[in-house]
Amino acid sequence: MKKLLVVLALAGISFSAMAQDSDPVLKNSVVTNSFWSNWFVQVGGQWDVFYPSQSNFGSSKSPVKSFRTSPEVAVAIGKWFSPEMGFRVKGSGIWGKRISGKDASEKYKFWSIQAQPVFNLSNIFCGYNPARVYNLSLFGGAGVARNMSNNNYSMSLGIGLLNQFYVCEKLAVNLELGWNYYEPKFDGDGRVALGKRVFDSHDNILYAEVGVTYNIGKAGWKNCPDVDAIKALSQSQIDALNAQLADANGEIARLKNLLANQPKPTAAPAPEHVKEFINTPVSVFFNIGKSVIAEKKDLVNVQALAKYAAANNNKLLVVGYADKATGNAKYNQTLSEKRAKCVADELVKMGVKAENIKQEAKGGVDALSPISYNRRATVQVTD
Repeated sequence: MKKLLVVLALAGISFSAMAQDSDPVLKNSVVTNSFWSNWFVQVGGQWDVFYPSQSNFGSSKSPVKSFRTSPEVAVAIGKWFSPEMGFRVKGSGIWGKRISGKDASEKYKFWSIQAQPVFNLSNIFCGYNPARVYNLSLFGGAGVARNMSNNNYSMSLGIGLLNQFYVCEKLAVNLELGWNYYEPKFDGDGRVALGKRVFDSHDNILYAEVGVTYNIGKAGWKNCPDVDAIKALSQSQIDALNAQLADANGEIARLKNLLANQPKPTAAPAPEHVKEFINTPVSVFFNIGKSVIAEKKDLVNVQALAKYAAANNNKLLVVGYADKATGNAKYNQTLSEKRAKCVADELVKMGVKAENIKQEAKGGVDALSPISYNRRATVQVTD
C-alpha cells in the first residue's frame, strides 16, 4: 500500500509539471486572500474494501469480493489558506459490512468524521499556476467514528491522495484514494488476528471516491506585483535625470550671471523660450506576461515628455520590449507590440497627437539585467 501511494504521488507530480504553461510561474508569489476566499465543499460517492482486525490484511486474497465491499457517501467542507496548504472537515459513512466468517458478512450502519490538513503537491513542487487543470494533493487527519448498529465509538485516522481535474475556476472533478484506520472494536467484533502487522491489529477501510468540488465565493489567488519591475529604474534613466538637473542648475547660474552683469532694463524683456530636451529614452515597466503598466508612478517622466512634445509639436517614438527568457519569439513579439500600444495610448491621453507617435516592437531581448528590466516600453523625442 505504501509503495502504491508513493507511485501515485510521483505520477501526479510529473503530470502537474507537464501541465504548466511555457512561461515560468513563481512559487509563493501570491497575495494573501481574505478569510472568506477559497472556501470549498465536496460531495462524493465511495466504494470501500473492509479488512477487520480478525483477518490478516497481508494474506487476504479477496480485496474486491462482495462480502468485503460496500458503498459510502462523503461530504466535506474546507478552505485553502495558501495555494499549498488547506484544511477540511470530512464526514462519510451510512453503509458498512462486518466480516462474520469466511466469505460472509453482516451489514451495519456507521458514520465517520475527520479533520484533515490538505497539502497541494502540485503547487508545492511546481509553483502556483491558475491555468493548471490538474492538481494532486496529499491529506491526512484524525477523528471519531460511530457504529450505529452496535453503538460503538472509535477513534479513526486517515490518509490519502486527492486528484482534482478542474472544469472551470469554480468546479473540479475529484478522484480520491484513501485509507481509514479504526480501533478493533469498531465493527462490533474486538478480536485481533494473530500476527505483528499494524494492519492486522485494527479495522481498516480502503476506499476510492469519485465526486466534485465547488469553490465558494472568490476562488484562486492574485499574483504579487513584480517587485523588480516596480522598483526598476535603469541607470540610463538615473543618468538622464541627473543630466537634466545639471543642465537646469547650469541654466539657473547663467541667468543669474546675466542678470547680475546687465543694467536693469526699462521694460521687462519677453521671457526666453528654451526648446531643448534631453533626448534620453524614458522607460515604463510591466509585470511578467502583462501589457498593463505595473506602476503608475512610471508615467511621471513620460508625462514630462508628453507635455514638451504637445507644446512644441514634436514627434515621439515608443518602443516595446519583452524579456527573451520568457515565452517564445512569436509570443514576445505580440507582447512587445501590446506594451508599445499601451504607452502610446497613455501619451494620447496626455495631449500628444496620435499622428505624432510612432510605435515599434522589438520582441524578446536580453539587453538588461536582471531580466525583469527588459519587460518595458521606452519613449523618446525623435525631432
